[in-house]
Amino acid sequence: MRHRNANRKLSRNTSHRRALLRNLVTDLLDHGRLMTTLPKAKEVRPLAEKMITLGKRDSLHSRRQLQAYLLREAVAKKVFDSIAPRFADRNGGYSRIIKLGNRKGDGADLAIIELLGSELEVKKAERAEKAKEKEAKKKSSKEEKEKEEE
Repeated sequence: MRHRNANRKLSRNTSHRRALLRNLVTDLLDHGRLMTTLPKAKEVRPLAEKMITLGKRDSLHSRRQLQAYLLREAVAKKVFDSIAPRFADRNGGYSRIIKLGNRKGDGADLAIIELLGSELEVKKAERAEKAKEKEAKKKSSKEEKEKEEE
């Protein structure tokens, strides 16, 4: 019986599982979104949200706790500087999990876990790239027309 055993073991021993989750949480907070398997995403979510909550407290103790868990100091600084203020008015629910379907090779359930608001940054970047491409095409087509007219 699995009474009071809440977390998934992810087919790994304790030290490997802890290292995996620390890596995933660090990367999620660094990049804003992450594509992984569904069980891993479900395990990462509460840990990442605890890290953001620590960032919202912004005390010396919470800074030390955050730096002890995350693998890169730059990510810890990013949590305090940009991520925590973004969620200052929320009492939790800082991330979402989007199911993608099955992976082709082994059939594992894939999911994207992302921080709320990070999809806006990605969409803005994509729109900016598309706008630059359109402008470049327009300029090149105008130049070609001018050359043909001459």
